[in-house]
Amino acid sequence: MGPIAPADLAAALGALRAGALVAFPTETVYGLGADARNPAAVRRIFAVKGRPASHPVIVHLQSARELPAWARRVPREAERLAEQFWPGPLTLVLPRAPGVDDSVTGGQDTVAVRVPAHPVAQQLLAAFGGGIAAPSANRYGRLSPTRAEHVREELGAAVSVVLDGGDCPIGLESTIVAFQEGRARLLRPGRITAGEIRALLGTLQIGADAASPRVPGSTAAHYAPATPLEVLPTEALEARSAALAQAGRRVAVLAWRAPQAALAAVTWIDASAQPERYGHDLYAHLRELDQRGCERILVQEVPQGDEWEAIRDRLRRAAVGAAAPGETP
Repeated sequence: MGPIAPADLAAALGALRAGALVAFPTETVYGLGADARNPAAVRRIFAVKGRPASHPVIVHLQSARELPAWARRVPREAERLAEQFWPGPLTLVLPRAPGVDDSVTGGQDTVAVRVPAHPVAQQLLAAFGGGIAAPSANRYGRLSPTRAEHVREELGAAVSVVLDGGDCPIGLESTIVAFQEGRARLLRPGRITAGEIRALLGTLQIGADAASPRVPGSTAAHYAPATPLEVLPTEALEARSAALAQAGRRVAVLAWRAPQAALAAVTWIDASAQPERYGHDLYAHLRELDQRGCERILVQEVPQGDEWEAIRDRLRRAAVGAAAPGETP
């Protein structure tokens, strides 16, 4: 996709300045944006998504030069990450600057910020001249949108303008790193891996502890389709799908190999065995299977390794979020 058409850019800027919502593509997923300096507009994001007010949002900036307006302190380790990975799919959680509203931070003393690499996001941010608060443009806890039509289907007229930038290149949410007592801590895996961060900084703590700030996408149930979902080891996948089909249940399967035998009651997507392509397609594939009218989605367990960790994280949370009533997948 090329630059935003002038009329579309004008409409988006007008909506943001009027306190309305604008959906726009980033390299990760589509964001549901509002003027981050307008608390009423930010609260509108929460109302549209059904998002708890305690759940912070990420402020998108045009460049790292804007950090002093949002963070009162930037550790040297955070500066090094920004220099290496911005613009890009990395969110930094930093002590918030005076004047950053509770609606953005979830009432915490930290703010989440990132500089997206997508050219449409960059064009919008440069023209707007300020921070845009933007979680993913979907109902809270559900599958993130990676195409403009996903936003329109799910949120409809609640979004004043949807800027279409085509498919998001990555398709999974950004890596989130916070800084506690001067130490970097990975709170959400993403395309930028723990290994890459550790190689730059030397050390990295993994996962939240009692002192960690709340961050987007950190709840046990998240990124979920409406259809109950199970993640299964490779050796159990075929037997489970066949057993459900034989019991008269319609089943959808997402795997990184073809089925050994075709079953009429089973819808099967043979996904890529390459982690970057699998991640790019994951939410689109789950949306497709969610719309097939099946009673259950079965997902083949993905391999171990740093490059698969963000995918494993999203599938774990999807399995909790899409559990059938009374079941623990």
